[in-house]
Amino acid sequence: MTSTGWFFLAAMIVAYGIANLLQSVAAARTTVHHTFDPGLLLRLAGHRTYLVGLGFQVLGFVLAFLARRDLPLFLVQASVAAGLGVTAVFGVLLLKWRLPRAELALLVLLFAGITGLVLSAQPAPSRPLGPAGLAVLVGALAVIAALGFFAVRLHGAPGSVALGSLAGMAFSAAAVAARPLASAQSAGEFVRDPLLYLLIVHSVVGQLLLGLAMQRGSTTAAVAAMDAAGAVPAAIVGLLLLNDKIWPGREWLAGAGFLITLAAVIGLTRYAEPQHHHAVGRERTPGRPAVTATERH
Repeated sequence: MTSTGWFFLAAMIVAYGIANLLQSVAAARTTVHHTFDPGLLLRLAGHRTYLVGLGFQVLGFVLAFLARRDLPLFLVQASVAAGLGVTAVFGVLLLKWRLPRAELALLVLLFAGITGLVLSAQPAPSRPLGPAGLAVLVGALAVIAALGFFAVRLHGAPGSVALGSLAGMAFSAAAVAARPLASAQSAGEFVRDPLLYLLIVHSVVGQLLLGLAMQRGSTTAAVAAMDAAGAVPAAIVGLLLLNDKIWPGREWLAGAGFLITLAAVIGLTRYAEPQHHHAVGRERTPGRPAVTATERH
């Protein structure tokens, strides 16, 4: 329990929570895209708010990478969802978001589940992934990108959930690559490892999909869907292949914590309400101003 991974994990939650908030504000101020267009990232980069949010995203990514060196993926990936609580708190305090009671209850449930995971996780170094694992990560990238071309046609909450889920799968694949990569013994070994480049590409695709998901109205739905879709694959791969460990006798606590966390995150995709309205350039009525991104219910 003395692993520095615990410090990195706590800091990661705060960083991701702030990143979610800032990036959602920037995404809401950008015209909604209905194509899988990487140019969205360039347009978002024109917003200072997005760049600051991206800085926190990168910080959270680095902290998560450092936490994965010793902590199991089922804990780190599920704990990313705790950033939703940070996002919600700042959204209510700074942006006057109105959260339904059901959503507040689910956030409390989320933290209860993550507490169970923290108490059950045993720090341990990772095993190597191997050539077969590399091939699976390459195939997963192709599948996620292909599904993204179709998911961008969805609007509103369904679009947020579908695109957020695909983003979660991309980030989950990046997490799988990061766990053994974090055990590199030297800078040269780190740079030569193909896992580094798979991690980068999966992260860029995930970032694009998350931006598209946030544009469709509900930040909470987009991020919750991302966290739910990202937690399960990483947890399975980590336990089966990467030496993720649970303290003896606490398997029930890990299972309960994971299921509670997953249920809370899935529930958040159901009850989340849109925090933003968007202007869509080609759908404006002549003579009428576009609805601004900062208007809320």
